[in-house]
Amino acid sequence: MTTATTYTFLLDGQWHESESNETIEIASPYKEDIVGRVQAMTKPEVDRAIASAKTAQAEWAKVPANKRAELLHAWATELEKRADEIGKVIMREVGKGLADGIKEVKRTAEIIRYTAEEGLRFDGQMMQGDSFPGGSAKKIAVIKKAPLGVVLAISPFNYPVNLAAAKLAPALMTGNAVVFKPATQGSISGILMVEALVAAGLPAGLVNLVTGRGSVIGDYLTAHPGINMITFTGGTATGQHLSRQSSMIPLVLELGGKDPALVLEDADLSLAADHIISGAFSYSGQRCTAIKRVFVLEPQADALVAELSARIAKLTVGSPEDESVVVPLIDAKSADFVEGLITDANEKGATLVTGGNRTANLIEPTLFDHVTRDMRIAWEEPFGPVLPIIRVNSVEEMIAYANESEYGLQASVFTENIDAAFSVADALETGSVQINGRTERGPDHFPFIGVKSSGLGVQGVGRSLASMTRDKLTVLNLK
Repeated sequence: MTTATTYTFLLDGQWHESESNETIEIASPYKEDIVGRVQAMTKPEVDRAIASAKTAQAEWAKVPANKRAELLHAWATELEKRADEIGKVIMREVGKGLADGIKEVKRTAEIIRYTAEEGLRFDGQMMQGDSFPGGSAKKIAVIKKAPLGVVLAISPFNYPVNLAAAKLAPALMTGNAVVFKPATQGSISGILMVEALVAAGLPAGLVNLVTGRGSVIGDYLTAHPGINMITFTGGTATGQHLSRQSSMIPLVLELGGKDPALVLEDADLSLAADHIISGAFSYSGQRCTAIKRVFVLEPQADALVAELSARIAKLTVGSPEDESVVVPLIDAKSADFVEGLITDANEKGATLVTGGNRTANLIEPTLFDHVTRDMRIAWEEPFGPVLPIIRVNSVEEMIAYANESEYGLQASVFTENIDAAFSVADALETGSVQINGRTERGPDHFPFIGVKSSGLGVQGVGRSLASMTRDKLTVLNLK
C-alpha cells in the first residue's frame, strides 16, 4: 500500500488544514488502497472562502481581458507540464486508464486556451434608438458584458479535471471569481489542477477550493447568499435539489441521461455496432453521454445483437493500470445499483446475452436482449457497463419510446438515409442528436445541452462564457 498524502484546501491564496481537524479518506475504486486524504472544512471556513472570492473579484473585474487571457494560457502550460503526474492521480482516484487520464489533462489545456481566445472576442454591442418605432437616433445604447460575481463550480468524479476547468476557465475569463467544490472522489485531481493554476500566477482569493462532507457544508454552500451563480455537473437528484434550493441566481446544470441509439432498417450494422460498443462501455459507461439503451427493428435485431456480442467479447476487462476498457466502478454503492438492475432484468425474463457477473466493484460488460417496458434497465440510468436491447416494430415506436424517458441529453441515429436522419432527429426530445456516431460531449466548443431531467442551461465554450455574464446597459442621450 502506498503512503497516502493529506491535502490542504486553498483559501485566499494560502493552503490550509481545516480547523475541524478532520480529513476524508479517498479510497481507490479498483484496489485496497487509500489514494489520499482531503480536508473536512467547516461552515465558517466556507464563509471565509466566499468572502475572499468576493473581495478578489472586485479587483479582477478591472483587469483587462488580454491580461485575464494570459493567466489562462499560463495555466494551460502548467497543466501540460504536469500531465503525467495528474494523469496518474486521475487513474488512482477515479479508476480511469492512465492514457485516458493524461489525455484528459491535455484536452483540458486545449479547452483553457480556446476559452482564453474566445473570451477575447466575447463583446457587447451597440444599439440605436431610432431602430424602434418612435425612437430617437440621439439615444444610443452601449451594452457591455458584466461578470456575475462569485461563481460556485461543482464538478463530478468522472472527469475531475476536464469538467472542472470547463467551469473555471470561462468564469475567470469573464471577470468572475470562483469557489470550486470538486466531487469528493476526484477532489485530489481537482486540487492538483488548482495547484497548476496557482503556479501560473493566480491572484490570491480569486479561486478558493472547498472540500468537505456534504452533510456539513453541502446545502450551506449552495444556498449561501454570497454565491451569484452555480454551475453543477452530477446526478439528476442532486441537480433537482439545487434547482429547488437556489433563489434568484443563474443556474447551469449538467445532469444524467438515458441516451438511446436508434438503429434504422437501412443502417450499416457494423458501423452502428462499433459506435454503440464504444459509446456504451468505455470507462465502464460512467459517462452521462454513454449509450444506455438500443432500439432496433425486429428484422435487424438478431444481426445487430450478434455484431454487439462479438465486439463485447473482445473488450479488455480489469484494472485501469492495464488500460482495460471495462474497469471497476467508482464505489461499491454504484456497483450495487448496477447489480440490482441486472438482477431485475434477469428476474423479469430478459435474455442475458453475455456478462452479468460481479467481482468487488467490477461488473462484466453485460448485454441484455428482449428487454421490456416493465424492466428497470429500460428506464433507469445505470452509470455502469450494462446495455439493454429493446426490439420494436417501427421507427415511430422507437421515437415514442425514447421520448417517454425523463431524460433528454443525447441520442444516436444510425441510418444511410439523410432525410430519415433529420426527421428522426427533429422528433427526439434531446439536447443533441448524433447521426451515425456515438453520443459524446465534444468537440468542446459545440453547444452541450440537456433537456427535461438531463439539465438546465447550455454549456460549450461560447455558451459558458455567455452564461457567466449579464448585460449592463448604458444609454447615451445626445444633444
